[in-house]
Amino acid sequence: MKNLSQQAQGFIYAILAFSFWGLVPIYFKALSSVSPGEVLAHRIIWSVVLLFGVILMSRQFGALRVLTKDIHKIKYLILSSLLVSTNWLVFIWAVSNTMLTEASLGYYINPLVNFALGVIFFKERPNYAQMIAIALALLAIVYQVITIGSLPIVSLILAFSFAFYGLVRKKVNIPSVTGLYIETLILFPLALFYFAYLVLTHTNAFTLPLDSISYLLLLAGVITVVPLLWFNSAATKISLIHIGFFQYIGPTIAFSLAIFVYDEPFGREKLITFMMIWLALFIFSADAYRAWKKERFLPKETQK
Repeated sequence: MKNLSQQAQGFIYAILAFSFWGLVPIYFKALSSVSPGEVLAHRIIWSVVLLFGVILMSRQFGALRVLTKDIHKIKYLILSSLLVSTNWLVFIWAVSNTMLTEASLGYYINPLVNFALGVIFFKERPNYAQMIAIALALLAIVYQVITIGSLPIVSLILAFSFAFYGLVRKKVNIPSVTGLYIETLILFPLALFYFAYLVLTHTNAFTLPLDSISYLLLLAGVITVVPLLWFNSAATKISLIHIGFFQYIGPTIAFSLAIFVYDEPFGREKLITFMMIWLALFIFSADAYRAWKKERFLPKETQK
């Protein structure tokens, strides 16, 4: 990639990261015979191992030592670790229970929830287009409740847990790799304890000698860390507005897998719900792009 421009490299890393996240359901589907709790435990355990190696190679232990002495930030990271583990567990459960369409809907809703939290917690003032986008998202949820008779619980848990996770991480303001290492380290004793319980009760799927399922579980850390490293590379090379557009790749791939590969039920009511969310995202994204383009071409003195 050395001959490519910084922006082109950023685009490639962003496409790799979000495409990988979109394809991750294939991995969790292959582990559908394993309890979601055990899959989560292995995701935490092997992420700790792999992230330790990443931090060791990138020589980030100095920053890590400073961070571990900051009790205020550690408190926030305890909260963020609970939020991200909830998000992971619900997503794993949704994939193994043929609810990938609901999971992808959650990640479509997520940017709108992020914005709503910005209005609530950071006093951001929504414009007319943004208010229409949020109203459409709410209308989509109300429509599903009326037509299907239930809230999209999985979608909402995924959207809100990830949005609040982002909110907490923004408050802490630390590098994502270092932060994820501490988050998984906080969860590490619980994951080990749970896996030990599974072994003692002879309900563990991970066995020695390794079988095909055990090999897949060993990959849980790679599945978690690799796209994050790509995302970090993208975030340092391109603007947030570009990142915002690329983030729709993930749920779009997951949605396509659910409909065309795993043949999940998708009736007219769900289609209308998705169409309203897609329209809301189009309005929201078009407004964000317009604002970014306007700011980009403003004289520097005006921007200040």
